[in-house]
Amino acid sequence: MIEVKVKKLHPNAIVPRYMTEHAAGMDLCTVADEPIVLEPGERTLLPTGLAMEIPPGYEGQVRPRSGLALKKGIALVNSPGTIDADYRGEIGIIIINHGNEAVEIMPGDRVAQLIIAPVTRAALIEVDGLNDTGRNSGGFGHTGLSHKL
Repeated sequence: MIEVKVKKLHPNAIVPRYMTEHAAGMDLCTVADEPIVLEPGERTLLPTGLAMEIPPGYEGQVRPRSGLALKKGIALVNSPGTIDADYRGEIGIIIINHGNEAVEIMPGDRVAQLIIAPVTRAALIEVDGLNDTGRNSGGFGHTGLSHKL
């Protein structure tokens, strides 16, 4: 287990924690000063009131909560969002309402989840050609659609 330093920037900020023994993510809560109503198709940046010191070699991944997605149509615009190890500002959550009804977000609501994950950096090498594969440039449904969709 790695240690991640957390700083409260707002007195009502809630430090994330794992809700079950084997949970991969910790819930992130908003510290909005008042309820926020998000109309269908509308997006906003929710404050968490938290800053973190993620160790080098790791990142924070901000992901949607499945319950909010299923029940309310709430998603993250840049999913997953990335918190780099050298970022020290407030963590914000960019959400969008894909549902058909307005959604009210209350201060303290769990609105996303945070995963701390290792980062692998790559050295890119510019070349004139790439090895052939059975797939090559096929993509975006090149194997066909399932009849179950």
